[in-house]
Amino acid sequence: MFSALLAAATAAPAAAKAAAPAVRATGIPVTLPRGFSFDTTPHSPLAQNFPWLTHTFAGFAMVLGILLVVLLALQTTKQEGLSGTVGGRVESSTRRLGLDAQIASVTRIVAIAFVFFCVIVSLSGI
Repeated sequence: MFSALLAAATAAPAAAKAAAPAVRATGIPVTLPRGFSFDTTPHSPLAQNFPWLTHTFAGFAMVLGILLVVLLALQTTKQEGLSGTVGGRVESSTRRLGLDAQIASVTRIVAIAFVFFCVIVSLSGI
């Protein structure tokens, strides 16, 4: 059974290439009214007068989001379950005392800054 399927699968592309007509894209044609254009002008005063500032805020939000993901991945779990067993938790002999608390406080600050910049970006209208 397997050999028959394998033979059919290898013979099909060669036969399809020889007899295949040109492929046409099928779909519903979209026609726009005459003179139609998309509105690409910024609508908020901040985006109209200071576009560099709104894009800087968006860049900060992206960097803080990536940093937040990294900081959350660095934190150790609070419970020793199956994930702690499989993951092989690093003992405190290789870490400084209080490093988890420092990472938690930095994560808290980065999370607040991330939310702040995301609110600014959403209100700026970009």
